Amino acid sequence: MSLDDNNSLPAAPIEPGAPAPVAQQVAGAPYSGFREDLRAPWDWLDLLLLAILALAGSVLLNIFLSMIYRVVGVTRAQLRASPSEMGLFTIVHQALLFVVLLGYLAAQMRVSFGGPFWRTIGWRPFEVGKFPRVLRYFGFVAAGFLIAVLVQITSITFGNKAKVPIQALFQDRRTALLLLLMAVIVAPVVEETIFRGYIFPVAARSFGVAGGVLATGILFGLLHAPQLWGGWVQIGSLVIVGIIFTYARAVTRTVLASYLLHLSYNFCTSFAFLLGSHWLRRLPPAH
Repeated sequence: MSLDDNNSLPAAPIEPGAPAPVAQQVAGAPYSGFREDLRAPWDWLDLLLLAILALAGSVLLNIFLSMIYRVVGVTRAQLRASPSEMGLFTIVHQALLFVVLLGYLAAQMRVSFGGPFWRTIGWRPFEVGKFPRVLRYFGFVAAGFLIAVLVQITSITFGNKAKVPIQALFQDRRTALLLLLMAVIVAPVVEETIFRGYIFPVAARSFGVAGGVLATGILFGLLHAPQLWGGWVQIGSLVIVGIIFTYARAVTRTVLASYLLHLSYNFCTSFAFLLGSHWLRRLPPAH
């Protein structure tokens, strides 16, 4: 399948007695003219509400965690003066925000749309094809590894030596370990659910599949830009990575594909950092 395929391709036939696809089960789904994986029953207003929730939730969690630190006797100034504590604060804040966003989407799928969460938001098994599913699993994992290697080579060859904000989170073992664990275990699930599961169908319906791939991938990369500010090659690489992840989602029609790429990519970069830091015994110095 190419990205030039007609959005209005008919859905696969349903065997007698088999349940209808999830998008057709959801009451009031108005996008029957699009292929089945793009008929998500949410729209731009829902994306706007999610963005507002993310911004408001980030601010409120910041205030909440600051109050907890103050209760235990740590002021905001003391928190900023301690890279270790500030790193832990940042990671806990991000993890809680992930929980809030995923919980909101899960509730919306059930309450507003009446469908099962994971399948409604795009986590489907690979479609039957000429290659066994196990080979496709392996292929996407291997592709994620290859992408990570190419990005690392590009960064080393063309990147500058400027310190980027995310380096501040690698000043002590505890913070670095927690960040690596979150990058491998948590981030691929949440980010793929939001970007490739929730945002992409709406963008694809509005801009076409190819336009949706570009829009979603670019947004993915740019929302990570604050962590890499100053590392322009790294930011550009991450935009390209986001486009590749979204392309995989578009072609396979399942978030599972982009998740496997993302998981493998993050695991590879995390493992490379572990090796480079001699298993967190030689962390990069603060500047």
